[in-house]
Amino acid sequence: MEYRRLGKSGLPLSVLSLGSWITFGKQINDPVAEKLMKTAYDHGINFFDNAEIYARGRSEKVMGKILRKMKWSRDSYCVSSKVFFGVGKLPTQKGLHRKHVAEACEQAMKRLNVDYLDLYFCHRPDPETPIEETVWAMHQLIQQGKVLYWGTSEWSANQITEAHTIAEKHHLLAPTMEQPQYNMLYRERFESEYALLFARYGMGTTIWSPLASGFLTGKYLDSDVADTRLSIPGMEWLKEQKLNDPVNLDKVRRLKVIAEELNVPMAQFALAWCLKNPNVSTVLLGASRVEQLKENLGALDVVTLLSQDVMNRIENILQNKPM
Repeated sequence: MEYRRLGKSGLPLSVLSLGSWITFGKQINDPVAEKLMKTAYDHGINFFDNAEIYARGRSEKVMGKILRKMKWSRDSYCVSSKVFFGVGKLPTQKGLHRKHVAEACEQAMKRLNVDYLDLYFCHRPDPETPIEETVWAMHQLIQQGKVLYWGTSEWSANQITEAHTIAEKHHLLAPTMEQPQYNMLYRERFESEYALLFARYGMGTTIWSPLASGFLTGKYLDSDVADTRLSIPGMEWLKEQKLNDPVNLDKVRRLKVIAEELNVPMAQFALAWCLKNPNVSTVLLGASRVEQLKENLGALDVVTLLSQDVMNRIENILQNKPM
């Protein structure tokens, strides 16, 4: 395993990490989740990502039970949660106002069986709450020892800049990291909009959907979604989005040719492409089988195969490099 600092912070995270969205508490059973976490940990992964909304709290409970059973030294791994959507239906049970931020943190720690959260993300921007209130709330959680680093997820560059400006004005702790979507087919925000954030603030990133929900593995080229996340009830929107995009389907077919020439699986090929970007701190893996996770870990060996010539060939196919 390789490790990178989380942006300008001193925290080393494994360049590949394990996420639990859709899988834990929903797509897979608890024993499989346990095997995945143990396999990840045994291979050097030290970051496990979660959120209050994942399976409406069930994902954190599953992960928490595994952490308690494994009895790993607390200083050997990092765990995260995210706040915004909430698990309740009342107005006070969601958002980024001080009340929900504080109470959601306590609830997440309880579900995860930890005394503090290493990383705590504002899962989406909250138009109903002033950013200043959220920055203060996150700063206070860190001061209380309940959170070590706070960040954002899918915030605009302007919103993140405002958070930094407020933090600087009041001498508060600013967001350390952002969790954005980033992959071969979705890169405009990461490579263009966030460019100044990386240069000015040294933001770290924990990217999600590096395989575009499995689309970049090539397994949907024949439109067979059986036993994939696209077949899960409630994911019809994702199925519609992925399978009715002839332009991107053609790109995947052509990318697969390069992967086959390199004699590597498409998943490793796509993950390695993400790892080539130095502004990526860690790539979140979402796996439903141990074999799948082990194969994806092989992406580390593929990075060196992506020479400048190969990268140029990829760009000629993608035709989406931000200006």
